[in-house]
Amino acid sequence: MSVSSILLICIGLVGLAGGGELLVRGSVGLARIVRLSPMVIGLTVVAFGTSAPEFAVTYRSVSAGNPGISVGNVVGSNICNILLVLGISASLVPLAASKRLVRFDVPVMIGASVVTWLFSLDGRLGRGDGVLLFSALIIYTLWKLKHGRSEVKAAHQAAESTFSNKKLPVSVALFHLLFVGAGLCLLVMGAKWMISGAVSIAEAFGVQELIIGLTVVAVGTSLPEIVTSLMAIRNNERDLAVGNIVGSNLFNLLCVLGLTASIAPGGVPVPEEAIKFDMLVMIAVALACLPIFFTGREISRAEGGLFLFYFVVYIVFLILEAKGSQHLRTLEWVMGVFVLPLTVLTLAATVYKGMRVQKR
Repeated sequence: MSVSSILLICIGLVGLAGGGELLVRGSVGLARIVRLSPMVIGLTVVAFGTSAPEFAVTYRSVSAGNPGISVGNVVGSNICNILLVLGISASLVPLAASKRLVRFDVPVMIGASVVTWLFSLDGRLGRGDGVLLFSALIIYTLWKLKHGRSEVKAAHQAAESTFSNKKLPVSVALFHLLFVGAGLCLLVMGAKWMISGAVSIAEAFGVQELIIGLTVVAVGTSLPEIVTSLMAIRNNERDLAVGNIVGSNLFNLLCVLGLTASIAPGGVPVPEEAIKFDMLVMIAVALACLPIFFTGREISRAEGGLFLFYFVVYIVFLILEAKGSQHLRTLEWVMGVFVLPLTVLTLAATVYKGMRVQKR
């Protein structure tokens, strides 16, 4: 473990903190100017920006012949975004979700997760698969931008809006764009420095490639989402925090994997262990969002704590599996017999209670 690796991690943290603050301030200002809600900005502009580190890592890994890191980075990042980022954010402040997010965007995220897994069953995301995934992203983004402006316009006509009706100078728009651009640059560079330092330390301890991708690199490339969501909460922009996570997961699958598979020679190889376990965990985590958002359309502090608990369990499972520990079977038995059934029953009871409240 070298001093330079630790220094890179510290510098990366500073870059992430500053970049997150600039990105949130610039995005909210830009949303007001172009008459889009913070939720839509979070699902598109902010999500695309915070997914930039995942794209850079994935493309470089495929080009260098390290498919374990490339796929593990995206799958692990999606798991981290929900369990870790939403878990931390909701533990601090309950996160509200709009009706449209629950009825459209979360199901789209689940569908994208399932389709990506199905495309990967032959052990590779080919160019044709990548083109289909990336085309779906283009359609989704155009749809969100079109309907996002329609919603804000309807809100203007129905009642007094928080957005200004006066035309703002071009210089103001450029100022907010500068904030967004500077914030994204700091986030990408900060994540890059942190990942470089963390990967060096992990390799020094002899950690396997796929495990590095699923944990160290995945958490590192999720740092922009973590920082952006926390900054959004601090600025009371909870819609932006939730939209950022859902949108980022979509961009990771449809853009990061889709575009990489489209342009990389031979597509993106997918390790067998990722198909049989990690991608299924990603789908299960995405599915867990639906009942939680459905009940009152928010993630409570308790549900945020539940997400964090499962994130810790997932990381412990990966570590025990990598070491071939005898405690792995004990963990599987406890989770399968007690924890998972109790979680399912709790979610089912919560959904039933939420449905009864909505009928009143």
